[in-house]
Amino acid sequence: MEGIEQQAETVLAAVPDWIWNGEELPVPVENIADSCFGLLIRDVEDMTSAPGAPELRDGQSLSGLLLAGPGEIWVNAEEARQWPGRRRFTIGHELGHWVMHREPGQQSLFCRHAEVEEQETDPEQDRASEIEREANAFAAAFTMPPHLIRKYYERLRHEPDCHARLCKLFNSSGAAMGHRLHAVI
Repeated sequence: MEGIEQQAETVLAAVPDWIWNGEELPVPVENIADSCFGLLIRDVEDMTSAPGAPELRDGQSLSGLLLAGPGEIWVNAEEARQWPGRRRFTIGHELGHWVMHREPGQQSLFCRHAEVEEQETDPEQDRASEIEREANAFAAAFTMPPHLIRKYYERLRHEPDCHARLCKLFNSSGAAMGHRLHAVI
């Protein structure tokens, strides 16, 4: 996943200073997606209303999706209200698809909140899972850049509420921060 970290760093390094100075937190993911990539972010109540949306099994939902044709990222509005940090991560995830996985003529990419729990043996399903892991790695590196994670972790690591303070600084969920700290520190 090191190459994905580098891709996220390259994207962030290309952001004009008037959008993000490379240090201020949290990383303005929505402004970057909009101003640097021309992607419109929509909070949508019914994610299944997307053109070509897949049928979902009980317990499955869409957290976000990239509509590449019109250049839109749709975010599950209910999830966004409940977990604002997840909204930011979802935008970063979909931007990761835009940067790494978009193909000419492709109209959409769908990201499920709950993956099918059965063992997958289909090579297409295996590749789909790999693509989702790559987009998650991009979102983590994009929303929680390694140099900033290290910087603030060093400042806060002896504080009893270190994890919570890092979550607040980066506007991330506790789970995402835990994974990121494990990956970076």
